[in-house]
Amino acid sequence: MGFIFTLLYFAIIAIVIEINVLLFTLTGLKKEIARFQVISMFTATGFTTGESELILEHPIRRRLSTFLILFGVFSLAVIISSISNILSDEFKSIELGIIILILIGLYLILSMPKLKNFMKKSFDKHMQKNYNLSDLPLRDVMYFEEDDVVIELPIHKGSSIIGKMLKDVIEKDKDLLVLFIKRGDVTLRKDSYTTEIQEGDMIFLYGHQHSLQEQFKDEMEEMKKSKEKKQSNSSHF
Repeated sequence: MGFIFTLLYFAIIAIVIEINVLLFTLTGLKKEIARFQVISMFTATGFTTGESELILEHPIRRRLSTFLILFGVFSLAVIISSISNILSDEFKSIELGIIILILIGLYLILSMPKLKNFMKKSFDKHMQKNYNLSDLPLRDVMYFEEDDVVIELPIHKGSSIIGKMLKDVIEKDKDLLVLFIKRGDVTLRKDSYTTEIQEGDMIFLYGHQHSLQEQFKDEMEEMKKSKEKKQSNSSHF
């Protein structure tokens, strides 16, 4: 009985995961990202990637993730108990079978195209009605295309743009926007285009990834080398 119970409970877990993957995709998250993040939250492992910000910065996804984390903790206790045959006599396989059928039915209902479209519109309407732009994830507010990025560009020693102004550096036809310049504890916004760049400045840029790589090729390569060096040093410890 305990073995059958364990198999049935694993089936419940699999269905719950698929339901949540579907719900996350309805909030605009890509399916492959949604699946990884759902499993990460359920198992409480690997939820430290940069993609986790897509969950943490989105109010609806945060609510779903709270359920997943709690359900994962509960499921771990149930599985351990079932394996040790403590709970196997307290649960009937028929009852679990009914739960599985209900969950499968729920998943099939949520998978219906008309209902998916309705729920997606409801999510979008809920976000527009109850949340300001400041509450939304950066990707939902600013990323209009797949290759749009916001980047923090450090100015290294020997950079070709030191002593220049960004209005003279960024070509007019480039799909780039300067958000602000961080110089120590000072943030330069109003004069970001007309301020002479200094070594150590951090330039926050928004635009198309290709334009950024093309316009700031040397700085991007230096930033990449710096990150690789840090990762290499950290791996030695």
